[in-house]
Amino acid sequence: MTEKKMDIESTLEQLEKIVTQMEEENLNLEDSLKSYEKGVSLVKKAQESLNKIEKKIQILSANNELIDLNQNE
Repeated sequence: MTEKKMDIESTLEQLEKIVTQMEEENLNLEDSLKSYEKGVSLVKKAQESLNKIEKKIQILSANNELIDLNQNE
């Protein structure tokens, strides 16, 4: 498994745990807010990862080759 694949999978797993926890447990307001903030952060991280993957796919589809977009980072 590549590092990026593991990264997005672990991000989604963390997000799923937070959602399950918020649905099943009686969290106080402070804990609910912390969980919500962490969830929003994870969603943004997952969206960024998916956007990078989508760009790579578009480049691959257009040029029949894969360009590493991380060269500029």
